[in-house]
Amino acid sequence: MSLLQKERDVITRNEYADSFDFDEIEDFIRNANKEMFISHHFKKRDRLLVQPRGGFPTYKKMFELYEEFMKADIDVLPLTIDSNTRLNDYAMAKKMLTLSEENEMDMLNGYPLVNHGYRTTRKMMTHFNKPVSLRHGTPDARLLVETALASGIFEIEGGPITYMLPYSKNFPLDKAFLYWKYVDKVCAKYSTLNEPINRESFGPLTATLVPPCIVIVIQLIEMLLSIEEGVKSFSVSFSQNGSMMQDIVTSNVLKKLAREYADMLGGSDAIINLVYHQWMGAFPRDKNLSDSLINTNTVIAAMVRADKIIIKTRDEAFGIPTMQCNAQSVANTKYTLRTLKGLPVVHDAEEEENLELEVRAIMDAVFNDPADTLWRKVFNTIKNGLIDVPFSPHIINHNEVITIRDDSGNIRIIEKGKLPLPDRCFAYEKSKVNLPESQTEVINKIIHDIGAML
Repeated sequence: MSLLQKERDVITRNEYADSFDFDEIEDFIRNANKEMFISHHFKKRDRLLVQPRGGFPTYKKMFELYEEFMKADIDVLPLTIDSNTRLNDYAMAKKMLTLSEENEMDMLNGYPLVNHGYRTTRKMMTHFNKPVSLRHGTPDARLLVETALASGIFEIEGGPITYMLPYSKNFPLDKAFLYWKYVDKVCAKYSTLNEPINRESFGPLTATLVPPCIVIVIQLIEMLLSIEEGVKSFSVSFSQNGSMMQDIVTSNVLKKLAREYADMLGGSDAIINLVYHQWMGAFPRDKNLSDSLINTNTVIAAMVRADKIIIKTRDEAFGIPTMQCNAQSVANTKYTLRTLKGLPVVHDAEEEENLELEVRAIMDAVFNDPADTLWRKVFNTIKNGLIDVPFSPHIINHNEVITIRDDSGNIRIIEKGKLPLPDRCFAYEKSKVNLPESQTEVINKIIHDIGAML
């Protein structure tokens, strides 16, 4: 028995999980309908795939949500996991699930997949026969991902950086790297049986004034770490940042460098996809304005030639949207996409050159770290502040990088902390901003950005 299988036996032996029959699970995945694999749909590339968010605690309400989405001609179903499961607290998730079922009231903010178990959940996945994306935010997702794959969920979002720095304060980053290494190995193993399991990184990060160079670097790193373990289908992603032109520039550089670095590190046979998130910041309370924002996001997704768009709803400012509101947003987004034909391919050579130089400088710093493995190099680079995510709550993140918007809505770096940016790039960034005279006014301008779309 391999070391990986011994570890899997330990991880899956949990009192709140199904007893795992690995031979039966392999047989299920080997014979699963290809329509359930998003990698199969990406390969066909006949349209931009639309995916909402959504998750309810009980099997019944989750099933009803999927029925609503199917009426809206959904492309990718979501499975959002509850926050107790995200923290590996399966005991509390079980208690809240029982209360939800007994009282017909949602006591969890998502679907407790481990507690439902893969044998039960698989019935729902095979019934709808659609690709499903697992969305959770868990640093240690080993048992959750094992359960998802056994259930028929063949896209796994997250990674050791993107599910750590925006979400966690104290969870050890080195452990997260090792736990996600396990996830990637299992995804790669199952990918040999049928269509590839798709791994997707979470590009929005803190969704607050994150400069494109940081987004791209982290996307490249998580892609390379997955490819290193044998993953053959990977999705890099980012979210609307408030400037259509900067989103276009970001996508052009991200797609170019993702292919280049994957090829350079032995991943030339990996399929790389682009995912675009609609606005991740505060939404207007005026629902008509929310509709307008969502439509603008959809146009940008088409402009950047994304492979998938992850959508929001007009009720975003009022809490968890209803299933009907979610389904309506799917239908509206698909309608907008049908009206967008023959969009021009747009470039900005100066901006793309500057951004590419920034990304290459940070990637060089990663590769030049003397550690013996890629994940250790990345760990050291973050620990030393050479990768620094604005507004991250995690104690290892330096939070020395300060960003602000220029008059065109582009995010610019005005304090680079320890980012190894070339002098000409940093000078370019600062030259684009007319900074207020006092520090207080700068701070107020940054705080004001929280309401950029209100």
